Amino acid sequence: MTKLILGLACALSLSFPLVAQQDDDVLFTVDGAPVTVGEFRYIYSKTNSGEADFSRASVMEYLDLYERFKLKVARANEMGLDTVTALQNELEGYRRQLANNYLVDREVTDKLVEDLYARQQRDVEFSHILLTLPSGDPADTLAVYRRARELRDEVTAENFAEQARTYSEDAYSKDRGGRIGYVSAPLPRGMYRLEEALYGAEDGAVVGPVRTPAGYHIALRHGSRPAYGEVEIAHILIRKGDNVETAAARARAEAARQALTDGASFEDVAAEYSEDDETRQQGGYIGFFGINRYNKDFERAAFALERDGAISDVIESPVGFHVLKRISRRGMQPLEQQRPLLEAAVRNDVRYADAQRALLQRLAKEYGTKKMQANYADFVAGLDSTFFLLDTDLAPAGDDKVLLQVGDRELRASDFANYLTRNARLRASLERRYEADGAADLLFESWTDEQVQAYAEAQLEKQFPEFRALMREYREGILLFEATKLEVWDKAGEDSTGLQAFFDAHRDDYRFGPQAHVLTFTVTGDGPAPAEVLSYARTHDPEATADHFAGTGVAVGEERYEEDRLPDGLTMEAGSATAPTVTAGSTTFQLVADVEPARRKELAEARGYVIADYQDQLEREWVEALRRKFAVKRNQKVLAKLIES
Repeated sequence: MTKLILGLACALSLSFPLVAQQDDDVLFTVDGAPVTVGEFRYIYSKTNSGEADFSRASVMEYLDLYERFKLKVARANEMGLDTVTALQNELEGYRRQLANNYLVDREVTDKLVEDLYARQQRDVEFSHILLTLPSGDPADTLAVYRRARELRDEVTAENFAEQARTYSEDAYSKDRGGRIGYVSAPLPRGMYRLEEALYGAEDGAVVGPVRTPAGYHIALRHGSRPAYGEVEIAHILIRKGDNVETAAARARAEAARQALTDGASFEDVAAEYSEDDETRQQGGYIGFFGINRYNKDFERAAFALERDGAISDVIESPVGFHVLKRISRRGMQPLEQQRPLLEAAVRNDVRYADAQRALLQRLAKEYGTKKMQANYADFVAGLDSTFFLLDTDLAPAGDDKVLLQVGDRELRASDFANYLTRNARLRASLERRYEADGAADLLFESWTDEQVQAYAEAQLEKQFPEFRALMREYREGILLFEATKLEVWDKAGEDSTGLQAFFDAHRDDYRFGPQAHVLTFTVTGDGPAPAEVLSYARTHDPEATADHFAGTGVAVGEERYEEDRLPDGLTMEAGSATAPTVTAGSTTFQLVADVEPARRKELAEARGYVIADYQDQLEREWVEALRRKFAVKRNQKVLAKLIES
């Protein structure tokens, strides 16, 4: 029973798609309430996971389990538990939590993650021409955009390098004809639109202008290659500059390289030579990295190492001279392993906001969202500078007119006013940039998005069978838990008479095996010799032994063990003893004083086990009573078809 509750109510964060089912055949009914093949297939597959083989034995076992589950739900409904306010609130709280991200995750996050993962399978090589923005003034931005458009008309793949040297404002790449080299997705934050243009272009194509926070880009895609993945590296660094002679630094790096050739370990040489204080005591360990994280020469040398353990020649970077060791190299990891990192990447990028906005626009169109222009104009006409005050009353003074319609839902001026009140600080912050009507327009757009998403979330059960299945599963799990608590668990814990009667009828089921009475002696300081203590203890009871050695540095502990828990070195025989163990100035040994024969436990000694067994009996009796009360009818033809699937 506990396994079923956990399977049906606790693992709800997992979402398994329903297997396509062309019909809604009824597999069985409980008191006339149908359970379809689709419902059973879903819960069977989810609970059994990889072991859901739809064999006769497996299906029949779980069918019996699920019928019992449905019987308890029927009883819960009969008890009226589905009308209990606390349980309704618990279910609604869960639905809000689940629905809050369900649509966006399904429609936005999952797709963005899959798209990004697909892009990460290849590195793209490109060059670009960058025209920077001199200020945030819209007029300046427009002027730069027009210049970029004009330049784009003149740029070809053949003259790209020349044009980049002439016009690009990227100091890093200008002198190299705008060449950036290979990059991998995702590009740095804010560069999503450039990434999208590059990965969407053909080799040899010029794209742009593309706007990023850096300005406007015109880019040439040279080609692509299978992604390099990541390499795990350790290094030895000898710094240059800051009054360090370059020749002397190189000579020291060569000496370190020679020490490796002569057989010294990389860890020892790093500790002796390396001037990278962060890694020298860790064997020079840097870790895994991909392309475009370090200097190009450093990166090129790292990825050029062809096997684990290979050592590079001395290479130079802007910070000094390096000797590299390849520890390992790995390609792209499976999507599910990468998913958490990719989700974080897309959520912190403009691509997420773009996709979320596109989703809301699509849903608004799909549901038939309509702004009531005349009514909205009347609402805005009543606004003045008090609109920006935190505590202003924005409730409509006259008719509470409809301002927005989403599907079959009408939202009124009072609903918009409540939204404005909830977002008072945001409303107040707009005073520096907007008049009251402009701020209201901006907030109305945000409110519309919120209402469209809320309406979409209200339709989840209709649109997504798996969401409907999850909500049914959680609702029935709550009802089952509460009904079982009232009918079984509470009774087992509170019915002392019934518990005692059950125990009396099953006394022989609760027994202790033979138990060894074990004494543990610890002798400290200048106490008596262990042999003396052991000799006395073998002929006297524990109390007499403790009294005899009182005040002499001898401590005596007692415990009883059944045979399977007996400490090493002891046997189930009186007089059995362990060899003395000396630790930190004390000597410890153990002695079996006597062995008690097997006996039956009293209720107080077995109470936890007895309650659990009593609960199982009560539940069996409960289910039998429910089967007599609520008829269960199986459709044998549908069942046979399910097993054959």
